[in-house]
Amino acid sequence: MNTRRMLAGAVVALVAAGGGVLANHWFNRDSEVAYAAQAGAQAGSQSDPHATNPVQQLWAAPVTNVDGKPQSLSLLKGRPIVVNFWASWCGPCVEEMPALSQIQREYAKKGIQFVGLGVDSEKNIQTFLQKVKVAYPIYVTGFGGADLARAFGNNAGGLPFTVVIDAKGNIRSTKLGQIDPAALRQTLNAL
Repeated sequence: MNTRRMLAGAVVALVAAGGGVLANHWFNRDSEVAYAAQAGAQAGSQSDPHATNPVQQLWAAPVTNVDGKPQSLSLLKGRPIVVNFWASWCGPCVEEMPALSQIQREYAKKGIQFVGLGVDSEKNIQTFLQKVKVAYPIYVTGFGGADLARAFGNNAGGLPFTVVIDAKGNIRSTKLGQIDPAALRQTLNAL
């Protein structure tokens, strides 16, 4: 009798473990593909000292515009930029967007470009932008944007996350959580 119970328990444990493996594969298949592609790209460029530089990763990041057309952030090289990682479902992200838009309008004449990287689905971002107008370009990174934000030091994976990069490609500041408009202006004035 005990042997049957033990055998039944072992079968249940094996089925549960197999289900867990399948569920993990199903839920993480996109990130595994992205990780494999990133690992392959890094392996192919081991001699490149900038391969792990987050700014270089930003220039190479696969992004699309809100209409789904592939874009290249490398077009922003040589300009000071403010990169804001956000999502439509993130309350603090949405709350800070009017301030970011205002600061973009103020600093556009100095050649500083703001960019929003949506760590969200294309559909969610399209729906959001129909309701809320933003004064800077928004690109879709999908959930792979979280990996890019981690490259800039956002190990918590939280949003919003803002990075200021100068014209030479140096990271001047990073901010996890809502921006402080005065502190951001001070950073931008020093560029």
